[in-house]
Amino acid sequence: MKKQMLIITVLIAALLAISACGGAPAAQPTQPPAQPTQPPAQADGKLAQIRAAGKLIVGTSADYPPYESIDENGNFVGFDMDLIRAIGEKLGVEVEIRDMPFDSLIASLQEGKIDAVIAAMQATAEREEKVDFTIPYRMTKDAFIAAGNTTITMTKPEDAAGLTIGAQTGTVQESWIQKNLVATGLTTADKVFSYERADQAALDLASGRVQLVLMDAEPALELAQKNRLKVLLITETTAEGGKSVAIPEGAADLKAELDRIIQGLIDDGTVKALEEKHGLP
Repeated sequence: MKKQMLIITVLIAALLAISACGGAPAAQPTQPPAQPTQPPAQADGKLAQIRAAGKLIVGTSADYPPYESIDENGNFVGFDMDLIRAIGEKLGVEVEIRDMPFDSLIASLQEGKIDAVIAAMQATAEREEKVDFTIPYRMTKDAFIAAGNTTITMTKPEDAAGLTIGAQTGTVQESWIQKNLVATGLTTADKVFSYERADQAALDLASGRVQLVLMDAEPALELAQKNRLKVLLITETTAEGGKSVAIPEGAADLKAELDRIIQGLIDDGTVKALEEKHGLP
């Protein structure tokens, strides 16, 4: 009996020794969870291309003071022009500005002729089907203006019903007229006039060819002063949103960087200082 117990004890000891040598591996020290990292920069993204070229090519329609115009020396001046140069400085690139009709800006961006658009442009749903937009850098108000000797009075935008009215081609204001006056039957299509340049609309207004022009409030105030016109109504009802920089569709890297820069320029007071410089309310 003792001999059997001795054999069993020896067998158990042997099995334990085998288990210790060839069993489960020893526990490894616990590693801390991996920390999230920023996605790598897109070497072939739009932002990388602009930085590699050392230049941001920007389209505008320089007929819209105090946002954008050309002075007597041929220089681009205005709120938008100063802002895009400040953005370019933050990007670390030169800014090249190209003047073109407002209604060709989106197409030029789609065709790759320019890298961005700054032209007091609002990010509408229709435009966002073709290009992308940054966060707004300024909110929008519109104005109805008339000849200086007009007897027309307005308390709401719909008071424009039935009158001859003009707006710049491709603008939100032109779209509002078509949707809210023409499509509703309040104004016939033959009473609506479209202009390539805002100053052309102001001249027709002064000469009596049209009774009203609808446009951004700030350029309206300046054109009214220069051409002896009358501001009848300032409203937010006809506006769709704030003014933003347009960029190529899908340029996520460029949008992220421009959004960051624009928010920074708002936060540090640069945008407000430029508004005061150019007399924007």
